[in-house]
Amino acid sequence: MRILVLGATGYLGTHVAERLRTLPGAAVFVGGRSLAADARVDLAADRPQDLAAALAALAPDAVVNCAGATGGDAVTLAEVNARGPAVLCAALRDAAPGARLVHLGSAAEYGPTDPAVRVTESAATRPAGPYGATKLAGTVAVTASGLDAVVLRVGNPVGPGAPPTGLPGRVAALLAASLADAGDDTEAVLRLGDLSAHRDFVDVRDVARAARRAVTAEGPLPPVLNIGGGDARPVRELVRTLADAAGFRGRIAEEEAGGSARSAQVSWQCSDITAARDALGWSPSHSLGASLAALWAAARPRAHTDEGVPAR
Repeated sequence: MRILVLGATGYLGTHVAERLRTLPGAAVFVGGRSLAADARVDLAADRPQDLAAALAALAPDAVVNCAGATGGDAVTLAEVNARGPAVLCAALRDAAPGARLVHLGSAAEYGPTDPAVRVTESAATRPAGPYGATKLAGTVAVTASGLDAVVLRVGNPVGPGAPPTGLPGRVAALLAASLADAGDDTEAVLRLGDLSAHRDFVDVRDVARAARRAVTAEGPLPPVLNIGGGDARPVRELVRTLADAAGFRGRIAEEEAGGSARSAQVSWQCSDITAARDALGWSPSHSLGASLAALWAAARPRAHTDEGVPAR
């Protein structure tokens, strides 16, 4: 089986590509802007015909699109999250119409939802800002493409390698910096924004496992599948658990002005993952505590050895 992974150097893409390489007999190719990529691909800029030529040369049986932007202005988000999937679908129709497309979407496409409700794939989509809106546009491009395609609508990913652009990775970086400066100081203060929201956290390794199952599943799949933890957890719990894993003994201070404007509009996020269980035989296998322990274990040596402070 020939599998092309786009965005394989990103957080989700790295784990997805690693998981796909464990498939017996699979040949996994990387598409991206890097000179080291097997296929030079830039979804934000390539013309459909140029991308089609690259796809025809690889002749993939499946394409997993992990490419996406989580930050930047509205133009950048639209180029990567909306234009990119549309161009990819157009190129696949020309060059590899029989290939299965697995596209990573986002639970941010749902926008604000009612508290205590697990959202199904048929729920209304009302994204709260440009990120969710552009991810939704990408989903629409994929589901309307006529291809053998599925969108995995991912919750809040957490686990080893989490980047500082997201809350778990940012908190890990702040904890590492605080411990490097103050060690076990009980007077240390970790200053963050409002942590009152509830989020559906899912381990990045479980996301990768879902992508692998989507690639290999027989027959057509539902157009959209939620991939989450299936439970809304307080963001405060995530921060406290990560702080405990790091051995941080100081105080966590919430400052209203420090939070994300987009996150502030969505106080509750929880996905119903029944359809993914039914279609893929998939369910999350890592607890939030295990995910945060793995995140800290991966972040700790890098941050502490740089400062000459022994790992805890």
